[in-house]
Amino acid sequence: PACPFCRNILPNTNEEANKNAMKRADANDPVAMSSMAITSYDEGDYDTAFEYWTKAAELGNVEAQYNLSHLYREGEGVEK
Repeated sequence: PACPFCRNILPNTNEEANKNAMKRADANDPVAMSSMAITSYDEGDYDTAFEYWTKAAELGNVEAQYNLSHLYREGEGVEK
């Protein structure tokens, strides 16, 4: 099946999905950046999550703005 938004064929593996998300993030897609940040955060890489969420927040992504506030509140990936 194809994605209803971009009409690309949906990936079969996580590796393909990550490659597609990275491609979208490189094209300044704030939703993809936020998705990459969530993945990084779940893996414990708070610095990378902070970078992706900052970029996405600057592009107006509200979810990224909220998640940045969480990082600042918890002191994860930011200076204390």
